[in-house]
Amino acid sequence: MSSQGDGVERSSSLGMIHGGLMCEAGRADTVRRVEGRRGFALDLVTAFVVVVVNVFVAGNLLKDRDDFTPWFLGSVFVALGLGCALCVRRRWPLGALYVALGLSGAATVAGLLWEPFVVVAFVLYLVAVQGGSRRALVWCCGVALVSTVLGQAVRPRWEWPFAAGWTLVGVGLCTAMWAIGRLVRARRRNAELLERQREHQIVTDERLRIAREMHDVVTHGMGLIAVKSGIANHIAAERPAEAREALRVIEATSREALGEMRRLLGVLRDGAEPPPPGLAGLADIAERVRAAGVRVELSLKCPDGLPDGVGLAVHRIVQEAVTNVVKHAAPARCEVRVRDDRGVVRIEVVDDGSGGRGGGGGHGLVGMRERVAVYGGRFMAGPLPGGGFRVVATLPYGADAPPREPAPGTDA
Repeated sequence: MSSQGDGVERSSSLGMIHGGLMCEAGRADTVRRVEGRRGFALDLVTAFVVVVVNVFVAGNLLKDRDDFTPWFLGSVFVALGLGCALCVRRRWPLGALYVALGLSGAATVAGLLWEPFVVVAFVLYLVAVQGGSRRALVWCCGVALVSTVLGQAVRPRWEWPFAAGWTLVGVGLCTAMWAIGRLVRARRRNAELLERQREHQIVTDERLRIAREMHDVVTHGMGLIAVKSGIANHIAAERPAEAREALRVIEATSREALGEMRRLLGVLRDGAEPPPPGLAGLADIAERVRAAGVRVELSLKCPDGLPDGVGLAVHRIVQEAVTNVVKHAAPARCEVRVRDDRGVVRIEVVDDGSGGRGGGGGHGLVGMRERVAVYGGRFMAGPLPGGGFRVVATLPYGADAPPREPAPGTDA
């Protein structure tokens, strides 16, 4: 997995996600406009074909009549009207349907139209796609039946079977196009629902991820500040030099925590994603924890090319683990070991303090477990038999790593 692929673990922001969704919405609008223009062009071509075919057929059917001119002009009028209905069916589907249905019915009664309500069926399809009432289908089938019956009432009987066949074809075509239109509408609505759910899930996951980042930053800094402020309060009168040193640690820690908060807020505000903290920040964590009275030994044996997401996960896990040491076990001795074993990063944080880990109702262990779960690793945390506490986490990231599973607040 590449560094870019693992970057989903970075502290992204709601602003970035919102911007991405807006870009996707813009692209969707562009696609709809392009498809609309293509659809209109297709309707123009179809309308041209309908007009030409109907005029040609009418000319051949009426050429032997003495009153050819008025009937032929009537056929041309019907053909042009049907063509116009096809051209405007995407903008005004119901209006186009009324025009096509009226012209087709009148032309069928007069014997000017022999095609089985093809134009009506095409317009009816869009009415169904746009959520028109089922009464439109009933009206189309009813007009097809009534107009055919009225038209054949004044014609020879030998034409009746032919007319009945065309009527069945017209009714069947209208019904089929209506059913297809309703199916397309249902599929589009399902796709829109899934897209809205996906966007909502993205925003929710991003909020959870930012909340976890805020938790890591705030608890680490506030834990150190709480410890050193307590020390300074107890020794201020007797050992002012040590109290001043504690205050300097509090000042430095609060400044760094404030900087982290500003970094996260800047991402939310501007949408610019800063480089994530990685292995390079572990030494700073160890130094701050030493200033809080915990003797820390840091052993780091990892390559420089560690993916960004894995580096961020290592940084946050170590940060949370040693913060727990400061809050619950200080003063104590703590060993932090991070090493790479052929595509698997192993993190181990062990202390010899006697403090418990059960109070506070915090989310530290839960957050560490979630980070490990994203990479399909293993996480263990618990007290040691002789006293102290041990946290062990493994993060596979190489080619043989198991598929990543999304934990709460993460993306797959």
